[in-house]
Amino acid sequence: MRLYIAIGVLNMNKSASMSMSLLSPDNNLGRYLDQIKKFPMLAAEDEYNLAKDWLEKNNTKSAHKLVTSHLRLVAKIAMGYRGYGLPVADLIAEGNIGMMHAVKKFDPEKGFRLATYAMWWIKAAIQEFVLRSWSQVKIGTTANQKKLFFNLRKIKSKINALEDGDLSPKQVNHIAKTLDVPEDDVISMNRRMLGGDHSLNAQMNRNDGEETEWQDLLTDERENQETLFAKHEEKTIKNKLMVESLNLLKSREKDIIIKRRLTDEPKTLEELSQEYKVSRERIRQIETRAFEKLQEAMKLKARELKLLVTE
Repeated sequence: MRLYIAIGVLNMNKSASMSMSLLSPDNNLGRYLDQIKKFPMLAAEDEYNLAKDWLEKNNTKSAHKLVTSHLRLVAKIAMGYRGYGLPVADLIAEGNIGMMHAVKKFDPEKGFRLATYAMWWIKAAIQEFVLRSWSQVKIGTTANQKKLFFNLRKIKSKINALEDGDLSPKQVNHIAKTLDVPEDDVISMNRRMLGGDHSLNAQMNRNDGEETEWQDLLTDERENQETLFAKHEEKTIKNKLMVESLNLLKSREKDIIIKRRLTDEPKTLEELSQEYKVSRERIRQIETRAFEKLQEAMKLKARELKLLVTE
């Protein structure tokens, strides 16, 4: 088991490398948490400049500042995984490795803060460590089983079902519906998490007849961090385009579009006709015209953004 944080040398872009020795949380976790508070939080402009300096000039001092300014974020995320019975120091160490990879991949020109991007890498690194450390994971490697593994204890806590033993049929049904997984998977995973430990190093026979350890056969069916971030980025851009385009509408058009199409409980034509003291048909006409204008504005802004990115 690794009892210290030694982020050695990571291969970076352009065949560069970054050597960084971070504070160790293992000798004294409380002291470590106090020490990382001393690293200043970065303003958006400072973060951008440091990231550019690292990306373009391979300045390891800038990379070091980017990492150390986010050590508190790593520690906060790591604390959320204490329930798996693993040393907090190891969780933080794995999270810091994820933070290093985030800095390695971070592109400041995307327009997002490093913390937003790094969060995915930190969680992924910690979860992979938890998966490697918990032997019962070798029995469950599907997407549903991993979902159960990381959420079962939290849901059981909410419904006061943390005592040892099998869950009641009602509890099983509730958990299965909440996580959208089969009830049999809930029962099986609960028993595994309450049961004994099994070695991830158990010898298994591969299809080709060669022996290997079970942990080498585990597959991660989750989307990788680049894909998750890309989806998050796309959603953020679309929301931004929507807001900017809405602001181009007249106040009445904007209000009607929001109340008719962009709320959880849309208002009816009758309700809006009474509010604006016009006919329902008039409200429908305004809505239709406003929606067309909104679509055109978003398409135009999307084209402008595409041109800006490709220039």
